[in-house]
Formats: sequence, structure tokens, C-alpha cells
Amino acid sequence: MISTEFETAFDELHRVAYTVAYKILNDRDESQDVAQESLARAFASWKKVRDYAGPWVAKTAGHLAIDRWRRLKRPLPASSLASLYRPADDEAAMRVTIREALVRLPKRQREVLVLRYLTDLTEESTARALGVKVGTVKQHNARALAALRTRLGGDA
Repeated sequence: MISTEFETAFDELHRVAYTVAYKILNDRDESQDVAQESLARAFASWKKVRDYAGPWVAKTAGHLAIDRWRRLKRPLPASSLASLYRPADDEAAMRVTIREALVRLPKRQREVLVLRYLTDLTEESTARALGVKVGTVKQHNARALAALRTRLGGDA
């Protein structure tokens, strides 16, 4: 029965895990690895997570992608940084900037943003996935967005 339920949910869970990982890593191969690891963990814990598998997989993929990004991050010499960011690379540069700002957020704030905005969960679904109250989700969301605005210098 477990394998049948998991098989039924697999395609959607893979899409969620891959999407979250790709938005963080911007690398297809690394995102595929993160999605596979997330689904392997979901399968291993299926009895416990099946009722909220989508948010659980999104959260797990977000954690794994951020960990992988930290491990793969290699400092570049200052002279090579200028060549990385040409005007055509504005979107890529913005991704890197946002990724670095997200990594600096406290864990719970980052979790809320990943679930709310990368997987489009409601506040209620996010609260259920994290095992907290909706008010807590709202509080972490507001603080995280304020911190991102400050770090990114935006008015939005």
C-alpha cells in the first residue's frame, strides 16, 4: 500500500522538489540530485509524511539545495568576478544576490519563504507543514521579507 500511494504521488512530488531545488541552485543536474534525494527521504518516511508530502518534500528539497549550494560555492578571485556579470547576466546576478540573502536568513524564516513563495503554499498549509500556528508563519514571513528588503535595498 505504501508503494502504491508513493508511486501515485511521485510525479507531483518530483516536480515540487525539482522546482524548489532549481530555483535555489539554477543547475539542472544538481537540482535533479536534490529532487532524487528528497524523494528517497520521503519514501523512507512515507507513513509519517504522506498526509503532507508536498510541503514536506518542498521543505526537504529547500534544505538540501541550500546545503549543496553552500558546499559547491567556491570563492572566485576578484578579477574574475567582473567577467561573470555582464549586462546580459542581470537575471543570473539577481539570482545569486537573492540566494545569498536567503542563506543569511534564520532557518525558520527561510523555510517559510521557500514554502510560501517557491512552492506557492497558503499560510495555513505552510503552518501545517512546519508544525506551527498561522500567526507564527505570518510573523516569520514579515520578518524575512523585511530582512530581504534591507539586504537587497528594495522598497517593495
